[in-house]
Amino acid sequence: MDIVDWILDQTGPADIMISTFSTSEEFVRRLWRMKARGRVLSCSMFCDLRAARKTAGLYTFIRNVFDAVALCENHSKALLITNSSHCVAVVTSQNQTRGDRYECGIITTDHHTIVKLREGFDALAEKSLPIERLISD
Repeated sequence: MDIVDWILDQTGPADIMISTFSTSEEFVRRLWRMKARGRVLSCSMFCDLRAARKTAGLYTFIRNVFDAVALCENHSKALLITNSSHCVAVVTSQNQTRGDRYECGIITTDHHTIVKLREGFDALAEKSLPIERLISD
């Protein structure tokens, strides 16, 4: 079972913020299914500028799934899953792609950790470029 699905089983429908170096069509498709079923209320993603070509190649699909996608200098791999009663953070070594290598990570509901990760997402947002600017230029 996908970790995001498993967490949403515990929390119910939620908003998701994602930071990753790179993403894949497979990950976007899984998120699209979760959003179509009402499990994901909103989602935003930060990807690395070095993966911009790959991310831009998925733009047509991405714009139907994500509320916002931004490009920035980012190598972090984290998810914040929140709703009115739950805040869950996932920090992992894995990009939002499919791979055949051993990966590790943690899942936490620790308030301090979630606050610090949210501050990190806010810092990424200040230094990011919305993907629409890349596509329209």
